[in-house]
Amino acid sequence: MTYIIQKKLRYLENYGRINETKNFIQHGSISVYTHCVNVAYMSVKIAKWLPILVNMDALVIGALLHDYFLYDWHDGKGRHLHGFTHPACAYKNAEMDYTLSPCVKNIIVRHMFPLTPVPPTCIEAWIVCIADKICAIEETLFRR
Repeated sequence: MTYIIQKKLRYLENYGRINETKNFIQHGSISVYTHCVNVAYMSVKIAKWLPILVNMDALVIGALLHDYFLYDWHDGKGRHLHGFTHPACAYKNAEMDYTLSPCVKNIIVRHMFPLTPVPPTCIEAWIVCIADKICAIEETLFRR
């Protein structure tokens, strides 16, 4: 695992509820926890490929927390609007457990663009938005 991802994941595990995400399925048979780690890896790959400066700390923390909604959206409890509503829920949970920079907040609340209508405003949020879609497609189609 990339050092920065390991370091940030350890911090999040020690000070919040991110381990609870291991109990919820995201795509196919992939847990929310694994999905978020996958998105962090993909985000770092994309950032390293780009010829611009990226805040790697915010990028990794935002990627690891982008789906910090802490519920089973497959449980049949009227969560059919999950795709539209989970970014705000993830932000609310993350804000309760951690101190978030404006960039990390932007990553969490805007990662579902264009499903949620307001686009990201920082490059890190755009990267996570794209990485999330790449990972979701891969997990849904190839890792069931």
